[in-house]
Amino acid sequence: MATSKLTLLIIILSVFLSPVSQAESPPLLPKIKQLQKAQNQDAQPFVGVNIGSDVSNLVSPSALVSFLQVQKISHIRIYDADPDLLKALARTKIRVIVSVPNNQLLAIGSSNTTAAAWIGKNVVAFYPETLITAIAVGDEVLTTVPSSAPLLLPAIEGLYSALVAANLHTQIKISTPHAASIVLDPFPPSQAFFNQSLSFVVLPLLQFLSRTGSPLMMNLYPYYVFMQNKGVVPLDNSLFKPLTPSKEMVDPNTLLHYTNVLDAMIDAAYFSMKNFNVTDVPLLVTESGWPSKGDSKEPYATVDNADTYNSNLIKHILDRSGTPLRPEITSSVYIYELFNEDLRSPPVSEANWGLFYGNSTPVYLLHVSGSGTFLANDTTNQTYCVVMDGVDSKTLQAALDWACGPGRANCSEIQPGENCYQPNNVKNHASYAFDSYYQKEGKAAGSCDFKGVAMITTTDPSHGGCIYPGSKMVTNKTRQVVNSTVTSGAADSVRFMVTLGSCRISAINKGLHVLVVIAFNILLFISFMAPW
Repeated sequence: MATSKLTLLIIILSVFLSPVSQAESPPLLPKIKQLQKAQNQDAQPFVGVNIGSDVSNLVSPSALVSFLQVQKISHIRIYDADPDLLKALARTKIRVIVSVPNNQLLAIGSSNTTAAAWIGKNVVAFYPETLITAIAVGDEVLTTVPSSAPLLLPAIEGLYSALVAANLHTQIKISTPHAASIVLDPFPPSQAFFNQSLSFVVLPLLQFLSRTGSPLMMNLYPYYVFMQNKGVVPLDNSLFKPLTPSKEMVDPNTLLHYTNVLDAMIDAAYFSMKNFNVTDVPLLVTESGWPSKGDSKEPYATVDNADTYNSNLIKHILDRSGTPLRPEITSSVYIYELFNEDLRSPPVSEANWGLFYGNSTPVYLLHVSGSGTFLANDTTNQTYCVVMDGVDSKTLQAALDWACGPGRANCSEIQPGENCYQPNNVKNHASYAFDSYYQKEGKAAGSCDFKGVAMITTTDPSHGGCIYPGSKMVTNKTRQVVNSTVTSGAADSVRFMVTLGSCRISAINKGLHVLVVIAFNILLFISFMAPW
């Protein structure tokens, strides 16, 4: 009988005490759900950027990583495996595609030992502290260095074998970026096919990609499609601008409607793969973009068009709408490129694909509000419009006259005796006038150009008693925020007291629970000692 009573007491105590222990230990299920959510987010389509190195005075690797974090850029592709940058990326959340330069294909494609050494030096040495997600073997090899084509697949397979040996083949994918020109007859997409002369490489490559779960990497530029087909391909269609149904491109074989050129290019690649009976290889757009400046032969390389294309591209990808052929799959895209590569040889457009200048100031402000957190330069940083260095006074004077005249900038502050008159030179006066016009136009795309003599900067050019228009706007906004804060102070106090009160109630409830358990145990003990 005593044993039965003791067993019963233990059961009752465990029932009543268990809620307290559960409340004190962190729940496991939310942690599991949080981890699953993070994994799902990582698998979602994203927009990354390419980072070229033909930039004069390129910032240091550590400064570059800090800049990427400020701009909320989480995916990058580099054209080598720079050890200093890979080291700087360690323990960040930035994911990187490293590359094997074309001039290393011969050595790697000819020797598995060399391939293994490359993986050891450029991947194993940094992973997993640095989140290397893929290896791009060469760049547009089949079209730019066709003599290396026979070595491409052996190089890929040698590197893959080294990844297998390091047990990294499931974490790190391997592929090679192709030019769009390997796809012939790309429109309508249903008629597209790979260049037959390249089949000896493309077919086994696709089979390898299918077997290893790696993507087909393609560099796709609607800009070049438009330039090569002016009068046939509408500019609006190339820039993702909304079209009326009558202007949409229609594939006569599938009756699929295409509202933009990029989707048509992606579907052309999918149809080309289907002709080889390959339907399970996803497509990754390793390059796409639009130049912001060109020579007389490239009149459509403008700041407005570059801003429009890249802003709409970002929205299109993050909307996750897929393509007409594969609406369930949205390809991730790497924008070409982060910085203007001013060391590039002509034409002029080659040096002007960047979102930023080499000094990290934006070439233009992307308009991607409401499309996630990609690129903080979308109106979240205060920006100003100032004169570029090295512009001659005559050109500046003409731009200044336009800004203060037809441009209707407020130039009163640069008049004699006013706050911004000194220093009395055309560069100083033009910078103020440019910023006045830029701010007046709401920092719209193209409002800081003045025929190429102005640039956008995040550095406040105000000096002494001369406050630039952009800073005046920030000051006004700050006053509004302060007033709003004062007004809402009482409400915040109420919210604080309610929160504090709920904490007190919670503590009281917990204390009552413990007292009830103790009281019950005392009563139980008394009854236990009494005869039944």
